[in-house]
Amino acid sequence: MERTLIKDLQQHVGEEVLIKGTVAVARHQGKMAFFDFKDRNSPIQGVVFGKPEVLEVAKDITEMYSVAVTGIVNKRPEKMVNATVENGDIELEITKIDVLNTSEPMPFDFGADLNIDTLLDNRPLTLKRERERAIFSIQSTITRSYAEYLRTNGFTEFQAPKLVGGDAEGGAEVFKVKYFKGVDASLATSPQLYKQIMVGVFERVFTFATAFRAEKSATSRHLSEYTSLDMEMGFINDHLDIMRVETGLMRYITEQIGIQNQKDLVTLGMELPKVPEGDIFPHMKLREAQELIKAKTGVDKTAEPDLEPEDERFLCEYAHQELGSDFMFVTHYPVGKRPFYTMEDENDVGFTKSFDLLFRGVEITTGGQRVHNLDVLKEKASKKGLDLSKFEFYFQAFRFGIPPHGGWGMGLERLTAKFCGVMNVKEATLFPRDINRIDTLTSKDQSDTADF
Repeated sequence: MERTLIKDLQQHVGEEVLIKGTVAVARHQGKMAFFDFKDRNSPIQGVVFGKPEVLEVAKDITEMYSVAVTGIVNKRPEKMVNATVENGDIELEITKIDVLNTSEPMPFDFGADLNIDTLLDNRPLTLKRERERAIFSIQSTITRSYAEYLRTNGFTEFQAPKLVGGDAEGGAEVFKVKYFKGVDASLATSPQLYKQIMVGVFERVFTFATAFRAEKSATSRHLSEYTSLDMEMGFINDHLDIMRVETGLMRYITEQIGIQNQKDLVTLGMELPKVPEGDIFPHMKLREAQELIKAKTGVDKTAEPDLEPEDERFLCEYAHQELGSDFMFVTHYPVGKRPFYTMEDENDVGFTKSFDLLFRGVEITTGGQRVHNLDVLKEKASKKGLDLSKFEFYFQAFRFGIPPHGGWGMGLERLTAKFCGVMNVKEATLFPRDINRIDTLTSKDQSDTADF
């Protein structure tokens, strides 16, 4: 008999079927046994009664066993229908069970609220929970929708290298690697230089890049390895063109989560974010945002070169309540706070045509227009104290007519965390790496506890 997926059982009422899945719940009651089975998509309840030979096998089956189950799909009596759960109106009358693999007893209550150390120390197990499956189902929708939207808008995907000879960020902490013949290399902190090069090839490009940051930051916002959703586009007028594309992208991702992940949102107790009409999300310059903070809170940060986490939270709350948006752009960060390749605004000297996108209290994207003039680019790199000889490969692209361009880098894990309402970015990371952990904690006296 061929396998039937649990999601298709409604089409087989009254028929005998074969399902394969995992035991989520096992309850043994004398001459009866009840099970909740789950496969890749859906759950179903099964019951054993009146079959001693099947009950003999069933009595030893517990949570997490992998099984192949033969049974008859029956409609539940009206009074036993549970309309709040999937397949709550049918059940499987089990006629045969084959154990495919056994399971040891679970080391913790699978349905309990677990602290983050328990979640991550037992990652191969906790990823099976409904909450974690919901988080990473939403993450899957994000990456799929991201690629769909950009491809539809003329972008070509490329793969960026993970080993690099020069640091794109010009000073960020990097993981050093000994390369062949005594050459020093490092793990890439960004695909930035390569995506700019690729603008000269395809004009519009994107990549799912693995980025490595050796920052000694033990916070709920930082990871040592994360996925950067990067794009770059040519022939732009300024940074507003990039912001328009990102606005459309985030609107599309939100719509797709609403279509594909309703059940997951319910599991997480989350609603979709507010997405206003218009071609660009609400936006203001950094100094305007700081003046707003001063006017509303009395705290003067108008001389600061960047936003603090509490400022990002305030601005997002303001946008939510006053502007009907859970997304907000902040533009025009000081030249000194942005990498050498960032374009200065000729009409606002000292400030850049750059932006951050804030979402539900945290920055999820950094982007802006890039310098496309080689002489200016080299001058800016020199002022940052960079060794120009390490960037000759990159500079080649600018000698041969690269167009005005710009783009962004977006943290997948932060974005996922904010769509899902989790309090620590590690909860939105399948297998987190940070200053304290590489699968397991690097020291027994450390912890992953901390919130956004």
